[in-house]
Amino acid sequence: MGGLLTSTASSTVSPSATEVNRESVTKTSEQNEKPKKKICCACPDTKKLRDECIVENGEDACSKLIEAHKQCLRAEGFNV
Repeated sequence: MGGLLTSTASSTVSPSATEVNRESVTKTSEQNEKPKKKICCACPDTKKLRDECIVENGEDACSKLIEAHKQCLRAEGFNV
């Protein structure tokens, strides 16, 4: 062998913790930005309860159900 020495150390560079965190934050952000459903199809249970309450009692009497539906929509990725 022509006198060339080869190194046994790996020449690949592993990503730093900061780079890995950036990637995971970016992936999480992308997942949160794009809801999987249309807003009309998300949270059917809270939507039904909210709508029935509003029809029977008026919007002012249903603030808790309205807020519960908004929280469900936010959990699905919608900005409401």
